[in-house]
Amino acid sequence: MSTALPPTAPSDRHDTVTWGADPYADALRSGHGPLFLRRSDGWLLPLEVERWCAGADTADLSALRRCEGAVLDIGCGPGRLVAALAAQGRRALGIDVSAAAVARTAATGGSALHRSVFDSLPQEGGWGTALLLDGNIGIGGDPCALLARTTELVTRHGLLIVETTPADIDERAQVRVERGYHPSPGTQRAPGAPFPWARVGAPALLRHAATAGWRPVEQWTVTDQADQIPGTERCFVSLRRRTAPHSRG
Repeated sequence: MSTALPPTAPSDRHDTVTWGADPYADALRSGHGPLFLRRSDGWLLPLEVERWCAGADTADLSALRRCEGAVLDIGCGPGRLVAALAAQGRRALGIDVSAAAVARTAATGGSALHRSVFDSLPQEGGWGTALLLDGNIGIGGDPCALLARTTELVTRHGLLIVETTPADIDERAQVRVERGYHPSPGTQRAPGAPFPWARVGAPALLRHAATAGWRPVEQWTVTDQADQIPGTERCFVSLRRRTAPHSRG
């Protein structure tokens, strides 16, 4: 697949602009944080920049082993998953709204396009597997719309692998990307503009998936990796498309 970067198609989705903000782009170029999503009430969600910019780890590989056919990595970030698939001789494409993410993916040997998942994409309806890892089920702040959109992208019986959490979380919020715990003028990049985001645990994901044309296949966790805090775990759910795609009207 080509790594050329065509212009992003016009879109009114919030996810087409915010992740290109300087704090995120700067973090990807440097390969390290700290980087956070900050909610309007001050709550912080740490973003794992160092892990994203490293190679695929044990948990990532557990998901990649389950992929079928050509793989579309939605919100590919710096491209570790696309690069790992390419190294295995698998056909894979990443998409991301951050030009810095797309550039870093290409530099690591992966193919990527500067697109939103809600834009027109190559081979819609032809992808064997779509990936929503690293919290990307939150893209756009509307998991139901995102899950419905992915039914349009995969094959008739295509697979979707989502990274989530075992907790029953189902929340929407306005967030912004920030570097550091307490950004101060003159020493930090200005935070990105607010945009909608979602956090969805496995129980809520399965509820939303049932109405968006997906059936559950498998759920698994990977715990206590060498590069993780002891006791932490990463949770994944695989889903199989079971109905005709929903229309976006």
